[in-house]
Amino acid sequence: MVQHADEVQTRIEKIERMKDLGVIAYAASFDKKNPIGSLASFDAGQFRAIETIIVAPIDNVKTAGRVILFRSFGKISFAKIQDATGEIQVMFSRENCSIVTQDGIKTQLSEEVSAYKFMEKLVDMGDFIGVEWELFLTHKGELTVFVSAFTFLSKAIRPLPEKFHGLKDEETLYRQRYLDLITNNDTYNRFLLRSRFIKVMRDFYEEEGFIELETPILGNSASGAAAAPFTTHHNDYDLDVFLRISPETALKKATVGRFERVFEIARDFRNEGSDPSHLQEFTMVEHYVAYWNYEDNMRFIERMINSLFERLHLEKTVKIRDRDGNIQDVNFGTTWERIDYMKRIQEVTGIDIAKYEPGDEEVFRKILKDQKIVIEGMEKMGLTTLIDYFYKKLVRPKIVWPAFLYNYPKYMQPLARASDQLPGIVEQFQVVVNGWEIIKSYSELVDPLDQRARFEEQAKAAAAWDEEATSADYDFVLAMEYAMPPQSGLGFGIDRFLTLIMGQENLRDVILFPLVKPKNE
Repeated sequence: MVQHADEVQTRIEKIERMKDLGVIAYAASFDKKNPIGSLASFDAGQFRAIETIIVAPIDNVKTAGRVILFRSFGKISFAKIQDATGEIQVMFSRENCSIVTQDGIKTQLSEEVSAYKFMEKLVDMGDFIGVEWELFLTHKGELTVFVSAFTFLSKAIRPLPEKFHGLKDEETLYRQRYLDLITNNDTYNRFLLRSRFIKVMRDFYEEEGFIELETPILGNSASGAAAAPFTTHHNDYDLDVFLRISPETALKKATVGRFERVFEIARDFRNEGSDPSHLQEFTMVEHYVAYWNYEDNMRFIERMINSLFERLHLEKTVKIRDRDGNIQDVNFGTTWERIDYMKRIQEVTGIDIAKYEPGDEEVFRKILKDQKIVIEGMEKMGLTTLIDYFYKKLVRPKIVWPAFLYNYPKYMQPLARASDQLPGIVEQFQVVVNGWEIIKSYSELVDPLDQRARFEEQAKAAAAWDEEATSADYDFVLAMEYAMPPQSGLGFGIDRFLTLIMGQENLRDVILFPLVKPKNE
């Protein structure tokens, strides 16, 4: 397995040599009977000595994987192969080695090339092979498959990154995640955990009586959140449509049609800037429950998070690097702090946002400028967007442990229900961890007249060039006019939560194939 100067060309030439020898370089299939991870469960007490096995092996193992290591010692060779469940050492002996070809099992492919020599000279690291015969323990106690017969399955014409150095370049990690998965077990296990997390969360919802729904990604309005949408064109309808910002309005319309507990694990799209906590395409779960209010959702989400940690056997105390670069032990298992949103802003900045309402943008901008607070694009922002950016810049980064923030002005949440006791306040909370918004929930607005009026206020903000103003959705209002049950909804950012509990600092580290700009060959 000597690495040549022009590795790719050398490997392509090997494919032609393999064809001449009657070996298919890219097999159609392989009857793999044993995942590598299952081999450790074999009874070692029944294993035989390797000296006996080489002479007369017993066929009790058939597995396959990618070659990630190879060492030849003349008459014997050792390789390591990797599959989805683990890695195992395999051993080849010149005395007893055969290869499966188009014409059957052969020990000799030509006068010059034996099956053993084929393995030595024509198989490279990165190739896939199937192996079969007998398990044993080496003198050092390592579980190993003695390979009496192997099948060549797929040729890698590009070499893998150096195993012991792995991948370090961040762009390559994201652009060629498959190489990261091969060379870094931590990365592979991270995505296994992501898959398990979503499954366990789905199980929890179903046990709680929720129905999982699927709602459209394309829509006639960009409603459900204050964010800039992606637009595309529907050729058949000759109509511009939006990629959904949130499945909120569709899920709530389902509650008009008899569903009482609904959830969706949704891909959402927001055409905004990227940073470690924001991507334009992301995954979140949203749910809506008839007859609940936002306080019911507070209790539910604490219970769900605790259950997810327990079901996944994860420690509830997680080490997280705060915004000042310090490592903190953050406990998700305690009762979370409650923080009054408007009071906290006033405590941190001295500004009482309760004094302002839509139309006061110029006054609010002047106050920010007087305090030397600069927000990019603030001249075009409506009051809702101004306050949101202001809070995210000065207040939210200081919150490290999980905390519920509540008590929001009505004009900031066009889909939330106003408090009966305090009409200018909406019944809403957010959960913030380490300066990141993880969860948002509110008692839903179900009054169609109030909803129409709030959409009209948002339309004024959009007309004033606030691109993050919520779009009006009058089909949604129409559904509300048939009576929508009182309810509370919740949105949970899966990518952000997983980034935090896995000790990562960038959402891209928990996204399998994050979008990157195309690279010229």
